[in-house]
Amino acid sequence: MRIPFDELKDTLRTILEKRGMGRNDAELSSYLFVSSSADGVYTHGLNRFPSYVSMIDRGFIDVSAKAVFESRIGVIERWDGKKGPGNINAWNAMKRALELSKENGIGLVALHNTNHWMRAGNYGLEAVSNGAIGILWTNTKPNMPAWGGKEPRIGNNPLVLAIPYKDTPVLVDIAMSMFSYGKLQRYILEGRECPVDGGFDEHGNLTKDPKAIASTMEALPIGFWKGSGLSIALDLIASLISGGRTVKEVGEFSEETGVSQIFMTFDLSLFPDKSSMEAKIGETLEYIKASSPRNGCRIHYPGEGVKSKREESEKLGVYVDDTVWKQVLSL
Repeated sequence: MRIPFDELKDTLRTILEKRGMGRNDAELSSYLFVSSSADGVYTHGLNRFPSYVSMIDRGFIDVSAKAVFESRIGVIERWDGKKGPGNINAWNAMKRALELSKENGIGLVALHNTNHWMRAGNYGLEAVSNGAIGILWTNTKPNMPAWGGKEPRIGNNPLVLAIPYKDTPVLVDIAMSMFSYGKLQRYILEGRECPVDGGFDEHGNLTKDPKAIASTMEALPIGFWKGSGLSIALDLIASLISGGRTVKEVGEFSEETGVSQIFMTFDLSLFPDKSSMEAKIGETLEYIKASSPRNGCRIHYPGEGVKSKREESEKLGVYVDDTVWKQVLSL
């Protein structure tokens, strides 16, 4: 079904307020969930909302907690998320990184002891809307085997690279696994297989079956050993700079909580060649898109479809899966 943006947001906000979240935080949190679905990222939008509320109900997310400043080293700040709502903590961390880069050209906020940030691309889009490049990532619980291993010992550690360009920025929002667990859940909901092998089944065989991969938690790293290596490096950098937990330590909890995150921004308005930057980006993207397509594929740059998807959602309403909507209403 399709539901108007504001109606959907108000429904989620009411649910969060009933669980003790303050009005402003509930408004922001619900806005971020609905924005994700409006942009077509259903896996980390409304589809993820029931599990978010479950984490609140079971005490893993403290709806009244506010992130606390701990220390500063140059343009780097450390903050303690106090296990507050992950998307609110992440939004505020990005805003603070932007303030630092406005002063210094570069700003970095290292956040620890926080929760799942839901759709990471939201914070990259906030960076580019302020004329800044955004680079951010998080660690996770162990949910993927290191290359050559069997048990989940590393995280799929989502990474965002955002570059401002007119009204359609470049936005890379990826996990270190072939498919995020949110994407696997979407395929399960839709009764579909993964388009390519996404992990291992209980017998150790590569499979496209999302249920089998979600069950074993043996997702396949992107680029095989390369994705495995990236995951390990991202985890260590996030935990060391933030003073937070590594994947090993996050895995000691019964649920994914207390994770470590990095938010880094570069304010392009302070650079002397700012006027030529947009032309350089445009020329590069057009050069790439002028490639000869293989097998009828459409060549596009990452993030190019977000604007049109948002416009469709604003015109027709936000797409909502019936099953997920029933779960939300039951809350």
